[in-house]
Amino acid sequence: MSATHASGPRGATSANVRSDAEIIEDIPEPPIASIEAAEMPAGITGDEPRVPAAWTDVTIQDVYDARTRIAPHLPRTPMLTCRTLSELAGSTLGFKAELFQRTGSFKSRGAMNAALQLTPEQRERGLITISAGNHGQGLAFAASVVGTKAVIFMPKMAVPTKIDAIRGYGAEIHFTESMDDVFERMDEYRLEHDLTFVSPFDDPAIIAGQGTVGLEILEEVPDVENIVVQAGGGGLLSGVSMAVKSLRPDVRIVGVEPRGANKIRKSLDSGKPERTGPIVTIADGLAAPFAGNLTQAMIGHYVDDVVLLEEDEIIHAMRLILERMNVLVEPSGAASLAAVLSGKAGIQPGSRTVVILTGGNVDRAKLKSLL
Repeated sequence: MSATHASGPRGATSANVRSDAEIIEDIPEPPIASIEAAEMPAGITGDEPRVPAAWTDVTIQDVYDARTRIAPHLPRTPMLTCRTLSELAGSTLGFKAELFQRTGSFKSRGAMNAALQLTPEQRERGLITISAGNHGQGLAFAASVVGTKAVIFMPKMAVPTKIDAIRGYGAEIHFTESMDDVFERMDEYRLEHDLTFVSPFDDPAIIAGQGTVGLEILEEVPDVENIVVQAGGGGLLSGVSMAVKSLRPDVRIVGVEPRGANKIRKSLDSGKPERTGPIVTIADGLAAPFAGNLTQAMIGHYVDDVVLLEEDEIIHAMRLILERMNVLVEPSGAASLAAVLSGKAGIQPGSRTVVILTGGNVDRAKLKSLL
């Protein structure tokens, strides 16, 4: 495995470190959120309703084009390794470190690919989106690069560091009480101000941009057998799975999401995109309120399995990554390792596996209680 090694194992933690179960008891539950049945508007291709989505709507050529398009603006992220975590997993692990991407997550890939394809008229009007934070940062940064404005609607309980970063990139933020009304409020503003909506996940340009992560994984670990990918709205999971399966159909792709925000698994089980319903998870980056039409079609075709995680499993993985690799990821970023260590990803012993560390934008106020 061609990789950049993280620092070696650290010493044992002190005896007074609290258990994951004790930590979870003290974490305030996020507001219960649900979204009324309202269709998302079209993405950067225009404001007209889209035709029914198909898994063929994004191709490997789209991903190659996206890589060429975004390369001048975004770096390639490293592949880390850790002997201790590999031993715990019973698999040779590689860690695709997307937390080191510009804006602290993979989201800038799709956002940049979308922004660079705007028409002059769309660029003049400006962009709008909804976000828990990471997509908002990615779109704000991309908008600053192409010279257009970005308006981000997000719940007021969003992570403060993500809010500060979005403002730092020059975007305008509007807050809503919770995820209950963020989409409705955004869409009203979009229509009133004639802005172009860029979906956090359910847009071909977004998916193709996220798919560039898959290309890099295959180049860095050519003998990879399993890739474990977090699923919020599914943009990363659909993009990576399409790119990888197009080139290496034998690679097993596993998606992971919190049990308290399980819209992807629920949609696969019902056969249609579903709303999340009550959202209860510390992994705010995976708390999308609904599944997308396009992402769900692609996930249903390309992904081998989607598994659900408990909160303590996510926290445990986050702590291990910090202790054994000296790398601080947000809860969402640790979910892929959690699926491997819990056995839920179904990884065969001794196989080569890549997990994606999707983001590093940690809520400082919550960090002490988590770790």
